[in-house]
Amino acid sequence: MKTKLILAAVIAALIAAFFFFDLKEYVTLDYLKSQQSALSELYANKPFLIIAIFFLVYTGMAGLSIPFATPLTLAAGAIFGTVTGTIIVSFASSIGATIAFMLTRFLFHDSIEKKFGDRLTGMNAGIEKEGAFYVFGLRLVPILPFVVLNSVLGLTKIKTITFYLASQLGMLVGTVVYVNAGTQLASINSIGDIASAGLIASFVALGVLPIISKYILNTLRQRRQA
Repeated sequence: MKTKLILAAVIAALIAAFFFFDLKEYVTLDYLKSQQSALSELYANKPFLIIAIFFLVYTGMAGLSIPFATPLTLAAGAIFGTVTGTIIVSFASSIGATIAFMLTRFLFHDSIEKKFGDRLTGMNAGIEKEGAFYVFGLRLVPILPFVVLNSVLGLTKIKTITFYLASQLGMLVGTVVYVNAGTQLASINSIGDIASAGLIASFVALGVLPIISKYILNTLRQRRQA
């Protein structure tokens, strides 16, 4: 109990410090775009250092369930490009999600299971029936925001490794689309740039992402049942 209280206090203090010192201003797309030249130069000179810092920031924020994944994902495209940005975000987001999952399970699982275990029956039934595919589906076609989903699944009986692998695969399509959109958004320097083919394609991809995700999920489910 003492360990849980100390850990909960540390997490609360970190989240409070993030907002108290207004650190969110440094993880917005506007700020990162304004620093793009400097960041690009740093990345060119010290690529591993910049990747490591970005990876740790992204993982830490995801692990603490601070909801700034979208601007950071777009920023990854602006700074690192589609391929490198996708790799960084894919692992950082999955590891961060798993940290949030494990923290929730360690801190709250027992107490919530006793009081509200019946409310998790449906989700536990889905996990028992479909396992990793259930989590994969929730990631591919998100019903809940990911910061909420990470914590909710931490209260279920799913294994940690299953959660991680399903999350890594389930979030990959969305990660690619958002990182690629970031590469196009970073190129806007004038009004004329807004009509560029690459940017339009990125916005179209963002718009059809839910449709694509549902199609992939339905196709995979049909093959599993065949």
